[in-house]
Amino acid sequence: MSNPPSAHRSPFSRGLQRETKHAAVLSCAAKLFNTKGARSTTLADVASRLGLTKTSLYYYVSTKEDLIYQCYDANVRQAHAQLDAAEAACEVPSTCLMTFLESQINTTLRALDGEGDFYAAPLEVASLQKEHRLTLEEEYRRLLRRLIDLLNRGIVLGDIRPCNPVITIRAMIGALDWSFYWLYEMPRDQANTVIDVLRDLFTHGLLCSPDSQSLQMAPEMLTFSAEDEAFDREAQNRLKQEAFLKAGTRCFNQKGFSGTSLDEIAELLQVSKGAFYYHFANKEALLTQCFDYTLDRLEQIIAGIEQLKTSPASKLALACHHIFVLQNSEQGPLVHFNSITALPPAVRQRLLARLAAVHRTLETAIVEATSDGEFRAVSAGIVIQLLTGALNAAMDLEVWQPIDDIDQSAADYFAVFFRGLATTAQH
Repeated sequence: MSNPPSAHRSPFSRGLQRETKHAAVLSCAAKLFNTKGARSTTLADVASRLGLTKTSLYYYVSTKEDLIYQCYDANVRQAHAQLDAAEAACEVPSTCLMTFLESQINTTLRALDGEGDFYAAPLEVASLQKEHRLTLEEEYRRLLRRLIDLLNRGIVLGDIRPCNPVITIRAMIGALDWSFYWLYEMPRDQANTVIDVLRDLFTHGLLCSPDSQSLQMAPEMLTFSAEDEAFDREAQNRLKQEAFLKAGTRCFNQKGFSGTSLDEIAELLQVSKGAFYYHFANKEALLTQCFDYTLDRLEQIIAGIEQLKTSPASKLALACHHIFVLQNSEQGPLVHFNSITALPPAVRQRLLARLAAVHRTLETAIVEATSDGEFRAVSAGIVIQLLTGALNAAMDLEVWQPIDDIDQSAADYFAVFFRGLATTAQH
């Protein structure tokens, strides 16, 4: 005889109904956060999508800050639960790690199919109040420590090739950082193949021969001509403008568009707000120029590498290397493209067209390397999306591990893309 259902789980339970409605509020808000940005989304936006009044929404969340915190908290709780499930189902560390990563992708796909909840990408944690920010940061650190421990166990057992576990996990998790965006945009039949590509790429890597020493990873940095303009007024203005762009980029990356204040940027540079308005009309103009500045740098790197007489596989590796160095040097960082939703459609389309051209060049390198027998046959378009996420996430890697040798750190960071995690015997 089966046990009667718990009164709490009964469809007539008011507690269950509230849980269901609360989950719907967080899912709706998460989808809006992922497309509009957390700070740019209003409580009225969420209430309107749910067919509620703003007053009704206060039954589930107390403030906008509370809503953002709850959405981000739901994200990290879901991630921990998925890792719990992977560890319970898989004894082999590499299988467990792949299962976890695949569940992250599958969560988004199920939400897009209307079969599950949306979860907010934690892009603006730095804009939250201190108590909320510290709580979330500790939970994300705990998740990363669990994943790093899992990778270490795999190395000890001989299931995973020797690698830098901290840098490797940062690269793998970073690869999914922008997936909430491109999975939304990707044709559904192609999106259905992402999990298979992810598993294949991180297991075996791009290279046909993972032990190949022919891949050119870290040459001398490309040099770009620059005149000595120390006493040129125009050059000095450009340097000041670049300082604003770098400070603005860092703030936008951490706090999003709405969470970033001009006062904060001016204070960071120890200048007046008037100095800001000398160079930029408003915050939107600053964000637009941050994107253009980032794309200028990316296009400059790509153009320089295209001139080199080396293999397509090495060109891709060199592009990754140079962008990594740029992200982790005084010349960086590059702006995260998730802030682009704050810009007008026409500006957004122009910037995304420039980014797409960069992606096409990198994608061509993968296609040509495959044709030349350097790379295994993989979906170049999906690999580029994963690489883009990892390149964006390379910023502030030093928070997790000191970068004593930037060339070695870059090689460690992208090794999972080129060589995978499988040991030589498994290839």
